Amino acid sequence: MKIVIPGGTGQVGGVLSRALRAAGHEVVVISRGGGVRWDGRTLGPWAREIDGADVVVNLAGRSVSCRYNAENLQQMMRSRVDSARVVGEAIARSENPPRVWLQMSTATIYAHRFDAANDERSGILGGREEDVPGYWTYSVEIAKRWEAELDEADTPATRKVALRSAMVMSPDRGGVFDHLSWLARLGLGGPVAGGRQYVSWIHDDDFVRAVALLISEPISGAVNLAAPHPLPHRDFMRELRRAWRVPVGLPATRLMAGIGAFALRSDTELLLKSRRVTPGRLVEAGFGFHFPNWRAAAQNLVERRR
Repeated sequence: MKIVIPGGTGQVGGVLSRALRAAGHEVVVISRGGGVRWDGRTLGPWAREIDGADVVVNLAGRSVSCRYNAENLQQMMRSRVDSARVVGEAIARSENPPRVWLQMSTATIYAHRFDAANDERSGILGGREEDVPGYWTYSVEIAKRWEAELDEADTPATRKVALRSAMVMSPDRGGVFDHLSWLARLGLGGPVAGGRQYVSWIHDDDFVRAVALLISEPISGAVNLAAPHPLPHRDFMRELRRAWRVPVGLPATRLMAGIGAFALRSDTELLLKSRRVTPGRLVEAGFGFHFPNWRAAAQNLVERRR
């Protein structure tokens, strides 16, 4: 198959591109800085790659690993909404449109909660929680508008899936697992703000296999890409420390987390929001996770990183 990946130069794009090429597929990456170029906003010669392709997997969007100030939040919104819109336009104008469009979304669309897990049918979308920072609502709105562009695109010959992905854990340098491992190995990988907040995640092997399933099976709409057993942050970091054989992880208050996030040019929402997300539709489709539990996943990732 010919698979086109707009925004495929980041960590997740690298994971997916390597796996798809290893499986014998033709992979075309569209990006601002290499491969087939685009600006993420307007139609251009790049759209010819989509006409006649079998699958489009749109991963484009500004990295969330940044300070959540007004300018960066606006860039996150524009980069996601504009890229989804223009991919939809390219598909709509194709003489031979792809049969599947997988559009990246995020598990952040769900509410910050501790009481129950969010699956696709019974999950609660965020934006109305009490006692959370106001800009968390903007993050949810980004996700909703991202998915709205997918829903509203006039592409009747193309099946559409929104990938509500949790954090994809891979041993690649610069990814989320790399950053968390750095903290753990320094002895700083203790619970943050008590550690009750849930962490949802998916091993890179299962992420790739889930994408392959969604390409082949007649599934449309929103699908959660997350391991079936999210766990509180304190337990998540304890298992990561165990995998790295680090006995101690210093805890951090909200204030300390804020100082650390500022130093790393990141944001505390990534640490403090409780993302308790489960893969209802993948399980219903018969998907079998190779890494359903974090302990085995963390051990595998650490061994591969070493």
